[in-house]
Amino acid sequence: MLHGRTAELAAVGDLLSAARAGRSGVLVVRGEAGIGKSALLSHAASQPRSTPELSDPSGTMKTGDPLAGTPAQRSSDRPAFLVLRGTAVESESVVPFAGLNLLLGPVVDRVDSLPPNQAAALRAALGLAAPDGGDHHLVGLAVLTLLADLAEHRPVLCLVDDAHWLDQGSAHALVFAARRLQAEGVAMLFAARDLHAPPFPAPGLPELRLTGLAPEHATALLEEHAADLPRHVRDRIAEEARGNPLALLELPAAQREGHLPAAHAYRVAALPTHSRIQQTFADRIAALPELTRTLLLVAAADDTGDPGVVFQAANLLGASVNDLEAAEQRQLLRADDGRLTFRHPLIRAAAYRGAPLKHRLAVHRALAEVVDDPHRSAWHLAAATTGPDEDVARALARTAEDARNRGGYLAVASAFHRAAELTPDPVERGHRLAAAAGAAGAAGQFDRAVELADRAWDLVGNPVDGARVARIQARLASEQGRSGQAAAQLARAVSCARHTDRELAGELLFNAANNAWAGRDFDLLRDIAARAGDLPGAEDTRAVVTAALGLEGDDVPGGMAALRGLLDSRYVGGPGNAVTAWWHLILGDDQAAHAWAFELERQSRAQGALGVLPRALAYLARGRLHLGQHRDARATAEEGLRIARDIGQEFSVGFLSSVLAELAALEGDEARCEELVATLTGGAPGSVRAACALALLDLGLGRHEVVLDRLADVAAGAHRLYSITSLPDLVEAAARLGRPGIAENAATWYDEWATGTGQPWARAVAARCRALLTDDERSFAEAVELHRAHEGRPFERARTELLYGEWLRRARRKADARTHLRSALEKFERLGTTPWAARARTELRATGESRAVPGPDPLGALTPQELQVVRLAAAGLSNRDIGAQLFLSPRTVGYHLYKAYPKLGVSSRVELAKLALA
Repeated sequence: MLHGRTAELAAVGDLLSAARAGRSGVLVVRGEAGIGKSALLSHAASQPRSTPELSDPSGTMKTGDPLAGTPAQRSSDRPAFLVLRGTAVESESVVPFAGLNLLLGPVVDRVDSLPPNQAAALRAALGLAAPDGGDHHLVGLAVLTLLADLAEHRPVLCLVDDAHWLDQGSAHALVFAARRLQAEGVAMLFAARDLHAPPFPAPGLPELRLTGLAPEHATALLEEHAADLPRHVRDRIAEEARGNPLALLELPAAQREGHLPAAHAYRVAALPTHSRIQQTFADRIAALPELTRTLLLVAAADDTGDPGVVFQAANLLGASVNDLEAAEQRQLLRADDGRLTFRHPLIRAAAYRGAPLKHRLAVHRALAEVVDDPHRSAWHLAAATTGPDEDVARALARTAEDARNRGGYLAVASAFHRAAELTPDPVERGHRLAAAAGAAGAAGQFDRAVELADRAWDLVGNPVDGARVARIQARLASEQGRSGQAAAQLARAVSCARHTDRELAGELLFNAANNAWAGRDFDLLRDIAARAGDLPGAEDTRAVVTAALGLEGDDVPGGMAALRGLLDSRYVGGPGNAVTAWWHLILGDDQAAHAWAFELERQSRAQGALGVLPRALAYLARGRLHLGQHRDARATAEEGLRIARDIGQEFSVGFLSSVLAELAALEGDEARCEELVATLTGGAPGSVRAACALALLDLGLGRHEVVLDRLADVAAGAHRLYSITSLPDLVEAAARLGRPGIAENAATWYDEWATGTGQPWARAVAARCRALLTDDERSFAEAVELHRAHEGRPFERARTELLYGEWLRRARRKADARTHLRSALEKFERLGTTPWAARARTELRATGESRAVPGPDPLGALTPQELQVVRLAAAGLSNRDIGAQLFLSPRTVGYHLYKAYPKLGVSSRVELAKLALA
């Protein structure tokens, strides 16, 4: 019985009931050590779960609704839970995917049923196949699919205790899967300590925080488990325990064993609760026979719970299985399901930390001798080593390379870092520190990576190695938005490599130019051009400088020509280089940028390359926005944003948020737009994109003065390349206020840029800007003709038609105005740009025409994820294929289809395929 946990038990009960009914749920249970987290997980695992097997042997439901029937009916149709349970341990936190091995061990036979790329990634992560060097993010998708597959036959309960000790690879995979579970029948419970332990970040997942028991519940617990002790002793224990259930159970045991000889003397209230309990455990362990203490120390240092390993190592130190009995009698260690387990993690900590150093070193040496896992053996050797030792360092470095191929970047960083500490030779120590820095950066630990790289720079012995370390430093700076610093570090790297590896030097100088451009360090750009000399790729490097100085200065045509030439750069290569899409957007070629991003997205999904996918989705969303595919742009951006946040890609988070902010601005959703731009503030380009999105919102709502204020820096020429699409907004606001002179410079620059693009839509917008500033109908007519003759940016075409229609109406040419206003209104309504449609409708009424209200658009009722799902289903993809593409479980795909069918007025895939879903 769990005293005082009525609300907590109800929350867990609701989670389990939902899973029985086919709905997934997650709960992260947090609290201090001993507060009852493990007890709550054990309660969940022990709940009655007897229901008949599914009548359909395949485990699939006969109805189209994945959640059909009442909750009671669905529950009665679901058999007992499949329980997967694991407890993470501290020393395993450096072993890649150790937590997944523990949790998924009972179901590894199901891995081969996954899609091939997912199966390969998960097999490599679990050590069932040779490392394949694949994308480590794909492991999370494989876990999601595996859990969904298991839940097809019966609900699944995943219990992860001490989640704060999970290795990073396992934690990422499990949290990734937890965020995407929806309609499978999977319940996940994580237990994580609040204090005196590493953090377990799980943003977005619901949490349940446990606090101490109320006095009446603490008294009831003591009366149940310590009725043999005098009342005054129980009162003192209750006071010291401060509501901590484990303390309420363990202090009486310590009292009975004589470790608390006088209750009134047990005055340690200044210590944290976990310290008081741990000291109690330490005292009880100290009273055991020496060989029993040795056996406990081996079990604490081993962490696998494998009796064979523990007893083999203990035998080397003189202990045996016979010495286990005393620990079992005191309920410190027990054998469960073929594993040796401590009754509580604090017992393990007390057994290990309370032992003398020489004993711990001996235990680790013994374990290193008997374990057959090279990762664990190397780490035990490292734990047994107190000074430099190249053999041990080399063994750790080998495990780091293996962990890299398995995708465990934090494990790579830790292994190389420890290997460096044990390396006698300073130069080799620098190499290993550099490798640790690169892995820490890949794991998102940028501060740690920078510190390691700086230490490596001081140790490496030759210029080429120095260049490679500087390249790591530059990449870290660039990923943190410090482009100027990255450029300086790359320039320093060029100096190191120039005379020893000219190919490397040329590549580094090209990247230095790109970073200097991003950081707007024009003096450094000029210096880079002068230093290019005859290095490989020098012409490409000088072209970057010419493009940057021209577009950011007074030679827009020259800058555009140089940028167009860079599309064939030796350093751009295939479509995998993100800078290619950026260049296409600067060149105004929306179709090329969209095609590049679409192909990269396709490749990323096929390979499960989640590390590349957010950037591809960011450019794809931007391309779809420009091409007038607003629904798809939103669905693409929201999917990319979810993934980017999951894997910590801050640049992509900002880029994707800016697309969503612009969509909200177009729709007149002021609250949503402001919410999104709040995440974009800071240095350029984020603050520029924020200002541009808000200016577009203000323009649609008629706040022209505010538009001028927001775009003042744009008018002055700052960061024009991040705000090309906003220059016409500035022109329109200035014209509305009768202050055209404010926007003349911006209009001139835009006209030069539009001419340089050669894109008809851009030239049309430039003509529109001239018309607004000069009140010249010929420019309006030219703009409309260019729009109509060539497809491109339908929103801009609608704006041109609206502005020309307004001009014609003011000139009392109402019949001519209606033609343009009708066309503008139709496009605004199709795009969902509400304030712009309202403006066009008002103008149309002013011409004497009343526009009928259009019928409802069925696609408009779909959520972004439903829209993605129905489009793929209409193309003939199965639920499983759709799930693999969208990183959802097949059952969740079925749920989205079930919700979408009534909105579209269909009842099957056959009918869906007949709809016009473009």
